[in-house]
Amino acid sequence: MSAKAEYAVRAMVQLATVGEGALVKTDDLAKAQGIPAQFLVDILSDLRTDRLVRSHRGRDGGYALARPAASISIADVLRCIDGPLASVRDIGLGDLPYSGPTAALTDVWRALRASMRAVLEQTTLADVAAGELPSDVARLASDYLGQETERGHG
Repeated sequence: MSAKAEYAVRAMVQLATVGEGALVKTDDLAKAQGIPAQFLVDILSDLRTDRLVRSHRGRDGGYALARPAASISIADVLRCIDGPLASVRDIGLGDLPYSGPTAALTDVWRALRASMRAVLEQTTLADVAAGELPSDVARLASDYLGQETERGHG
């Protein structure tokens, strides 16, 4: 995941914490999440183009989610910023030039994409903002934490 995508997710979760319809100024959003303000302007422009946020100009203007936080998945945000989940050199998985001993890598990448989609598409901005992840996602995170503890590192 790019830094831009990670910043976008953080900004969107922050927007999910304000009252529906409330507008947040870019500078306030940048300060709340420690995101460089000019970088955030570019991110918000991409999110607005994809209709994930809406904006209002003027002294009382700012940004708000374009639809309820419970209907925007983390996958929606990541795709807006970085394109397809788990892409390989921007080549379609069916068009990868693998043969011989590497032929099975296509299935590895398909499995990776399916795993990412399973987590990112079912986790919404509202879930993250509330700190209440879907049970499947929470279980995976817990399993990972247990493995990390057993190994003594990440």
